[in-house]
Amino acid sequence: MTTAGNTSATAEFTGKRALVTGGSRGIGAAVVRQFLDAGAQVLATARSATNTVPEGATFVAADVRTRTGAQALAAAVEDTLGGVDIVVHNAGGAQPHRGSSTIPDAEWQDALDLNLLAAVRLDALLTPGMRDRGSGAIVHISSAAVAAPVAQFLHYTAAKAALENYSLGLATELAPFGIRVNTVSPGRTATPGGEATRAQWADLDPAAAGLDTPVVPLGREGRPGDIAHAVMFLVSDNASWLTGGSLVVDGGEFHRG
Repeated sequence: MTTAGNTSATAEFTGKRALVTGGSRGIGAAVVRQFLDAGAQVLATARSATNTVPEGATFVAADVRTRTGAQALAAAVEDTLGGVDIVVHNAGGAQPHRGSSTIPDAEWQDALDLNLLAAVRLDALLTPGMRDRGSGAIVHISSAAVAAPVAQFLHYTAAKAALENYSLGLATELAPFGIRVNTVSPGRTATPGGEATRAQWADLDPAAAGLDTPVVPLGREGRPGDIAHAVMFLVSDNASWLTGGSLVVDGGEFHRG
């Protein structure tokens, strides 16, 4: 576990404690940087101890796919931050296959563990403290591709669809305790993980991968910072009357009305 000091002094999230899973690159790293710039204390996770997170955040290696990993991370949150005010579940992903019938049971389970159950387990461990304080904000990172699932990634989009349903139910459950729960669903976003997955898909099935060519009305791929801005809005006081929402951030590619 390593940490460095945050230099931001007078910002919106000064005094707030945030946990960001999958915080070492792409969208997660952008979220971490924006929290740090806004004055928050941030604990960020990645699966491997060899990963790094933006300077100023505390890093904890954690495999959130397992109950043991979730428990260890929750303990680290308590030891390092003394509790948490904001949780951003960003860890996620899955490997492409030629079709749904070729996805092994083990990879279905892995997709569920990483994209759904990691959030379920961590929320169960972290929300009691939020309930006691009467406040908190949780954001689950889903995917705009839930609106247009394809067979090669059906394990991923099915898990993300379940995450959105869970998020909505949790928002209703926790609202009386002053805890807000929302979902951000990114469209195609230029991240190292996304590029690697698309390359794997193209190698696996070039004809099917052609279906992945985007038609984005705003004319470009998303940037990690675009998604991070949406997260920051949802956990800010500007969204204090917003819970159970799903914010699609995709340049108009999937979300047309």
